[in-house]
Amino acid sequence: MERIKGDLFTTKYTEVFHEDESQIKYNAPHHFKVLKSGKELNDRYQVMENLITEIDFQEGPIKECGVNGVANEDLIAMVITRLEHYQKSEFACRENALAITKLEEAMLWLKKRTMGREQRGVEGTHIK
Repeated sequence: MERIKGDLFTTKYTEVFHEDESQIKYNAPHHFKVLKSGKELNDRYQVMENLITEIDFQEGPIKECGVNGVANEDLIAMVITRLEHYQKSEFACRENALAITKLEEAMLWLKKRTMGREQRGVEGTHIK
């Protein structure tokens, strides 16, 4: 598995991994593992006492492969819900409000993509 890296990703508490490039189907990673920081996977990709969670995204078009994982929108909805609850508490802040707005914007763009695919009659398939 490959560790996700980037300037905005922190590994202070957790690290996120996805399948190796050679295992990726349908143009994007689908299987992710979140581990406690400082832990490693052994050479068989087995977690050594440090797995926090695994997430499997939809792999392949639903009409061709059936529902087999979560959608991008599912995870965005979870984060929006968490932040909205913080906004109802003493932890409300401008940054949370802005993050909610941007996540809602991301949902709108994903919805627009789906609507376009529906209009072209290719939604749920591997046709461009």
